[in-house]
Amino acid sequence: MRWGEIKDPVHGYILVTHLEKELIDTPEFQRLRRIRQLGAAHLTYPGAEHTRFSHSLGTMHVAGLMADRLVNRGWLERDEAVKVRVAALLHDVGHGPFSHIFEEVLMARRDLSHEDIGMRIIRETSVADVLKEYGLDPREISMLSVGRLECTKPYMNQVIASQFSSDIMDFILRDSYFTGVKYGNVDIDRLVDSVDVVDGKLAIDLAALSALESFVVARYELFKAVYFHRTVRAAAIMLVRAIEYADEELGFTEFKDVEEYLKLDDGYLMSSILGLERSSGRLGVAAKLCCMLRERKLLKCAYEKVLHVRDRFRIQLLERDRRRIEEEISELSGADRDYVLIDVSTAVSVPYYTAQGRPEDIPVFERTPSGKVRRMLSEYSPIVKPLIGYLDIVRVYSLPKDLEAVRRASLKIFGGETPASRFSY
Repeated sequence: MRWGEIKDPVHGYILVTHLEKELIDTPEFQRLRRIRQLGAAHLTYPGAEHTRFSHSLGTMHVAGLMADRLVNRGWLERDEAVKVRVAALLHDVGHGPFSHIFEEVLMARRDLSHEDIGMRIIRETSVADVLKEYGLDPREISMLSVGRLECTKPYMNQVIASQFSSDIMDFILRDSYFTGVKYGNVDIDRLVDSVDVVDGKLAIDLAALSALESFVVARYELFKAVYFHRTVRAAAIMLVRAIEYADEELGFTEFKDVEEYLKLDDGYLMSSILGLERSSGRLGVAAKLCCMLRERKLLKCAYEKVLHVRDRFRIQLLERDRRRIEEEISELSGADRDYVLIDVSTAVSVPYYTAQGRPEDIPVFERTPSGKVRRMLSEYSPIVKPLIGYLDIVRVYSLPKDLEAVRRASLKIFGGETPASRFSY
């Protein structure tokens, strides 16, 4: 039953039911107001102050549109559409401070993702109480929220986690809007109206080819212009290093239960690390990095190389040996080891979700006299085929005073200067 609506700058009015309103009002969901969607990107794009809270509302809205489409086509029952909306609303409830920035440290130290934590929050907190009150199974919703529900209608998962999921559709529109870039002008209404089930899986009608190509290119451009922007990544790696060093004393990643984890948000993490400012060694470095972030005194990019590779072997080797190479660059350049940081930014070049294990083509379908036939987008789009793979950017950052020395040292180790590495923004 409808409770009311929430005004959203991206989607207009988002309609909300009584169940959804009660979930939104839980402390666990309200915490998302205190977690920025794009980590530290607001230091580069001042408008990027939006949070996981608004993104979660938007994801629920788009998931509802997709679910309604599937109900009208006879693929879902109305009660299943309710579950899809609720799972979409809760899909990011497990994010930690500064979103994926904290998750990078958490994955390295405890092999836990925001999805792992989110499933526990849905099952073990007041969120579960609300779900049970309305006759829903917290375990079922938790699995659906990350696209892993085992059921006879696997396309329910794909509304939330797939190459053209409600999650991706919302963040393309929302992140474009709040950063001010123009890449996210995607016709999601056309995409939603073109969704159908073919061979038991979601696919997009080829009649919407132009809208789908725009969607793929928009995501790719957002990664290059926003998520992997060199200054955005400078702030991100500074914060990652600060968290790593401070974690030794403050134990951010050592929470014993969900209740402890839920204390973590952007403000709590920053104030905790800044409280170490009188410490020495790594703790002092952590505090100084956060102080630099607070005053927007960022590390500068001394070296950059952009790669489009389908073979992940070389990049995985670099990620594994990152610390050793940082030490080598520091020794060659004479720069302070704690402020020479290597960033390896990696993303699949086409929309992707973790259950795939690797980047894959995007399913579409063609209408023929004998019925709907499942195809792949690359068969019809010369734009998309070259993008199937990975976008990798390797950068080396340093303090401004060490920039030239670190650039020369990086060239000795990596070789192959790119034009972009001659400039610092």
